[in-house]
Amino acid sequence: MDNGRAASLDLAPVEAAIAERAKLLPKEHRGIAKALPQPPDARMQISEHNSLAWIDAELSALAERDLLRRLMAHEGAQGATLSLDGRAFLNFGSNDYLGLAADPRLADAAKQTLDHEGCGSGASPLIVGRAESHQRLERRLAEFEQTEAALVFTSGFAANVGTVAALVGSGDAVFSDALNHASLVDGCRLSRAEVHVYPHGDWRALETLLQKKAAARRRLIVTDSLFSMDGDLAPLVELSELAQKHGCMLLVDEAHATGVFGNQGRGACEWLGVERQVDIRIGTLSKALGAAGGFVCGSRALIEWLVNRARTYVFSTALPPAIAAAAIAALDLVREEPQRRAQLLDRSRHLADTLREQGWQVGPTVSQIVPLVVGEARRALELSGALAERGIWAPAIRPPSVPAGAARLRISLSFAHDDAMVERLVNALNEVRGAALSPFAPRK
Repeated sequence: MDNGRAASLDLAPVEAAIAERAKLLPKEHRGIAKALPQPPDARMQISEHNSLAWIDAELSALAERDLLRRLMAHEGAQGATLSLDGRAFLNFGSNDYLGLAADPRLADAAKQTLDHEGCGSGASPLIVGRAESHQRLERRLAEFEQTEAALVFTSGFAANVGTVAALVGSGDAVFSDALNHASLVDGCRLSRAEVHVYPHGDWRALETLLQKKAAARRRLIVTDSLFSMDGDLAPLVELSELAQKHGCMLLVDEAHATGVFGNQGRGACEWLGVERQVDIRIGTLSKALGAAGGFVCGSRALIEWLVNRARTYVFSTALPPAIAAAAIAALDLVREEPQRRAQLLDRSRHLADTLREQGWQVGPTVSQIVPLVVGEARRALELSGALAERGIWAPAIRPPSVPAGAARLRISLSFAHDDAMVERLVNALNEVRGAALSPFAPRK
């Protein structure tokens, strides 16, 4: 369109083409063709209309509240250091907990599979998209998690959404921790079950809800095991007891605990000794395991049901085979190099204790996720920016990722960090503590 004026279409060629096609029809059908609605004699007018004009105003509103996000791209591989716009940073923002994302052994496994199985999967798993590498990975995951079977999804988000929606529906009730990951929240909403949110970690409040909803057809409790913004653990012992007592299904998302917690690295369920009481265990291949994708482990009946009813599995192209091969290599390293998780958790505890001694409000973490709560989004951005000026990448986490008034820096440690890197972070935080003056800020 020119200068916002309406444009007209010349329909004569279209009408001529229709007439020519009608001549090809059998005689008995030509009358039907003539009876079909015909284009108007007047030329069609197309007016200019921007149906997305509202977006600019909404983006401006986000910016005014310090909630606007921008994409960026790092150069090179993911690791303890990161290059952005040609500048090097210490990276305390990733979920590469075991330092495997750039491990050459994962890359080698992927390269070998690329030569044998190609790049893309080409179809959903139920058509022709499931390759030998997917089958091997699912067998290895079931062996690793000590369950009857496992199923690989394209992402942890897809695993959560698809699984919850496949297990409950109309007439059912699902009970969700208030701080569950967005993928569990969306799975609950999409399931069409009646959703009941209980206060974070409050298993007593959950039991009250379970008693009130005893008449529901099916009941499902869903929770993260390790909460990604606070670094604390769900009360899995109490939740498993409630599930047994009230005849509920229990789903635990181990996304941030897989590879890190437990003697064998299976996660918080292993660490707390409740694996056998958890019906559905979900994990991701994209964090501690350094690859991509998500998975569900459980009984053969559960996995067969998900193969048939989890829409995010049925209607998605399968994970690239090379990624599956890299994940298998990562599982080998979790077994062969337990010092990675041991050193990671030791260093994380030391960092959290040091920052508390300095007066920072550190959340209730017991893990490799160390949150520094500073209150308002603007203050979190200022603090993150001040660290960036000193070569430290520690992203500001703002609503809706956390509740309003609870913006923070989410410091994420990796096995790839050494003591000198962590000391540099501590010193930089000590220098910039005045960048976030609020009731949540460190003492002077």
